Amino acid sequence: MMMYMRMPYGRWMMRRWLDRALNEEWPEESPTVWVPVDVRVNDEGYEITALVPGVKPEELQIQIQDNTVTLQGELKPEHDEKATYILQELPRGRFMRVIHLPDELDSAAADASLKDGVLTLRVPKAAAARPRTIKVVAR
Repeated sequence: MMMYMRMPYGRWMMRRWLDRALNEEWPEESPTVWVPVDVRVNDEGYEITALVPGVKPEELQIQIQDNTVTLQGELKPEHDEKATYILQELPRGRFMRVIHLPDELDSAAADASLKDGVLTLRVPKAAAARPRTIKVVAR
């Protein structure tokens, strides 16, 4: 099971080719980190769970607009500059996940919690998107 995927190769190959061709060094871009999420739905709304180890609550940015939820932050594991690493696999870098949901959301009633590196975001559906039960009266 893969938990994180780093995507540093967006422009890396082209930059490498240009470095050789032009003999210049370009500034490094930080890799984009892909953060895994689960999205559960029920009649009331959605529950989004994301793995964000080491991220503090004040470092997370969550935006909800219409039917879209955006999660942003940065994974910064401890890194010893003086140490010599033979393997570095811990994810590091900025992440942004945009989740499009099928229903309008009530952003005012959303709540989020962070415990042990697991973000849990509960977003209720807008009142118009919730199912209603209509009672039939005999006349």
